[in-house]
Amino acid sequence: MLDADQRRLLGEFVRAHRERARPDGVGGRRRTPGLRREELAARAGISATWCAWIEQGRTVQASPGALGRLALALSLSPAERAYLFELAGRLDPEAPPEPAADAPASLRAVVTAIDHPAYGLDRLWNACCWNRAAARLFRGWLDGDHQRNLLRFVFLHDAARTLIPEWEDRARRLLAEFRADYGHSFRDARVRGLVDSLRRESRLFAAAWDAQGVQHRAGGLRSFRHPDDGALAFAQHTFSPSERPDYKLVMLVPVLPGHAPDA
Repeated sequence: MLDADQRRLLGEFVRAHRERARPDGVGGRRRTPGLRREELAARAGISATWCAWIEQGRTVQASPGALGRLALALSLSPAERAYLFELAGRLDPEAPPEPAADAPASLRAVVTAIDHPAYGLDRLWNACCWNRAAARLFRGWLDGDHQRNLLRFVFLHDAARTLIPEWEDRARRLLAEFRADYGHSFRDARVRGLVDSLRRESRLFAAAWDAQGVQHRAGGLRSFRHPDDGALAFAQHTFSPSERPDYKLVMLVPVLPGHAPDA
């Protein structure tokens, strides 16, 4: 159910685009700018009453099909269509899948420029770029020639249990953070396949996944037991590039003793 602010924003959006839409084959001057509600309803195959209620911010149920016809009737751009579905709290069944791509150039540039450990994650949480400091820290994940999925490393690789103090708690927290992303990407067959394979291969993953924990990927103290460098502590910061918000930049800034950040 949409709250009052969502309904208001949705109504304002639809009305503004109705008033700027061009009527079909109408010449001369008109009192009403753009399309009348009746004209929009006829073009979209919906009722004029439903259009009025949407614009008035009333509580109505907007199906994905009706929203799709409304988007076509208003000649919305892809960005505008996505915004319409977001305001209505619906998933667009015709939304194109995210294209497979290399790490965004901005992400690679930032990772390379940072001296401290930094890496990029794609929507499956595969490492798509990293710097030398990150490769040194995450041995068994970012070094060698193998799959570099963060979840598979943490839940399945023995090196993760050695590197990460309180490994099980950190693994559960990591999975809760991934599930927050899963709500946006569960239609991607690759994402579902990753989850299914990890449920088969890791009892801890299966149990934590069934627990339905969700947590935003936040910063805070991250401790490690490095085989060569000993005990290390970092403050973690996570960002997303504006052009590809399904990617992440993760940066680890060394923490001095006695200056641990809030978790």
